[in-house]
Amino acid sequence: MTRRYWNINLEELMEACVHLGHTIRKWNPKMAPYISAKRKGRHITNLIKTARFLSAACDLVFDAARRGNQFLIVGTKKQQADLVLRAAIRARCHYVNKKWLSGMLTNWSITETRLHKFRDLRTKQKTGRLNRLPKRDAAILKRQLSHLQRNFGGIKYMTELPHIVIILDQHENYRALQECITLGIPTISLIDTNCDPNLADLPIPANDDSRASLRFILNKLVFAIREGRSDSIRNP
Repeated sequence: MTRRYWNINLEELMEACVHLGHTIRKWNPKMAPYISAKRKGRHITNLIKTARFLSAACDLVFDAARRGNQFLIVGTKKQQADLVLRAAIRARCHYVNKKWLSGMLTNWSITETRLHKFRDLRTKQKTGRLNRLPKRDAAILKRQLSHLQRNFGGIKYMTELPHIVIILDQHENYRALQECITLGIPTISLIDTNCDPNLADLPIPANDDSRASLRFILNKLVFAIREGRSDSIRNP
């Protein structure tokens, strides 16, 4: 199949602050191959390598989307939540943007049980059945529904383990990464200069704190996913 050109421009990467790493004292020595310079006390990521790995990630998700694979986007920092939500909606992906619950994937049978409960309560609420219950019973179930919405709202339609997990912050979502490693689920992970690049299947060296950087990376991945889905319709 002909590869797509993802138009990853080095100037745009720089404008999005993708190259700005952490302070020198916070770095992980394993990131040395992805660092091009030191400037004003902080490491600078090699944008040529960023572009190369981001392009490879776009190829990967394009092919996966074309095959009908499902994606999970994980980013639980407060400044990431809305970016993750918007990207997931545009790409029709599952997402976790509040809190990663331990065992969300590795204890999938328990997660499935909670999702069934969540969907059942949502149906009862939409059909007005909750309001026909005694006030005390309805209040208890509504609290349960609110709790489930907070923890599982982004994966409410997930009926099986995802085929690929995209992780925006390796340190913040280390448990999610470890669960993927345990289960053999391929991961695409942003790796800042304080990360371990050997943990993710496909690392993308990039600033994982800047909203502009996160938005740029997500936009490229979302575009590739959408293109893959469209291509599967045009060329079944």
